[in-house]
Amino acid sequence: MFDELSTQSAEYQAPQPPPAPASDAVSRLSKSVAEVLVIESAQALASPLSGAIQFIGTLKMESSAAYELLDQHLAAQGFHAQFTADPKSQKHIITVIQGRFESKPRPVWVNALLLFLTILSLMWIGITIGGEFETGDRLTLGLLLRGSPYAISILLILGAHELGHYFAARYHKVAVTLPYFIPFPFGLFGTFGAFIQLREPARNRNQLFDIGAAGPLTGLIFAIPILWIGIATANVDKLPTREDCPEGGCSYMMEGNSVVYAASKYVLHGRWLPTSVEDMTLNQLAFAGWTGLFITGLNLFPVGQLDGGHILYTLFGRTARILYYPLLGVMGILTVVNLNWLLWFFLLLMFGRIYAVPLDDITPLSPTRRMIGIAALVIFFLIFTPNPIRIITV
Repeated sequence: MFDELSTQSAEYQAPQPPPAPASDAVSRLSKSVAEVLVIESAQALASPLSGAIQFIGTLKMESSAAYELLDQHLAAQGFHAQFTADPKSQKHIITVIQGRFESKPRPVWVNALLLFLTILSLMWIGITIGGEFETGDRLTLGLLLRGSPYAISILLILGAHELGHYFAARYHKVAVTLPYFIPFPFGLFGTFGAFIQLREPARNRNQLFDIGAAGPLTGLIFAIPILWIGIATANVDKLPTREDCPEGGCSYMMEGNSVVYAASKYVLHGRWLPTSVEDMTLNQLAFAGWTGLFITGLNLFPVGQLDGGHILYTLFGRTARILYYPLLGVMGILTVVNLNWLLWFFLLLMFGRIYAVPLDDITPLSPTRRMIGIAALVIFFLIFTPNPIRIITV
């Protein structure tokens, strides 16, 4: 199940590198930059940022106000700026690049078709969870509709997650696509998740935080109640033993515990589950709620293009990159314990070092967002499932 590696891509609609600006344009750019920066040095940058000019100095005003003022001047000239700071000298760096971010309309029918196919895929998984479908049964629309509780629940959780990203981006006037749902009827969950695509980078860390954190936090608003209703209506049954199985034994799937999932079962059933002899039998809502926690926990993993990676970067800036290898090591250990993590490990290995960097990387995260970000990382530890799926053979 993917969100940020698939659901909120950093493949922005970036402008193509144009020829270097003419000398009169350089003069105009220098005057514009001088309104917000005490310029100490300036230089043209070589490929791949052909046509870019870097100014180094000290900002004359608060960074967010400086960016807004400079961007107004640059927009009229067909340029955009990136704000960074040298970690050693603490000098401010403004890189002015020719071109503006543009986003072309995308056809909505693709989103609608993928949503329809995902609904069918989820209903199919729903009837297999509830034991409604057995080998040899004829698949009819009426039978498929019996999987609606699972399908509706997952769509509520995933839809809220993606629309959280979407509306946060629209609120900040960042170009973004509608959600794309990914059907996968042959998998455990019936879907590979959903994704939206940012068509341009966020303006500053506050925008990046809002867009990244809105998804998982909104999704949890639906996942937790669905989980509790599912657990409350699920039965606790005796686990199969060898005596219950035909010759040759049998096997069954057991879902893993997170802190929140285990605690919820304890509160609603009065004991820690599973025990050595019994466990809760998942119904459609319980499995949807567990899946919702699992998806959200994955996306809050604090690395790269995942929601947790966005949150970590906005909290700590480029220092967040230092945590990549320790976190990759943790995922490697989890993979040794449970091979279900193998694909995820390779995805993080290939893409986990790529962080979304806002255009203004100087303006710090606001205090309120910082507290929410720390809370989101705590939530990650509470809902993450280290050993998600096990096959038990008796």
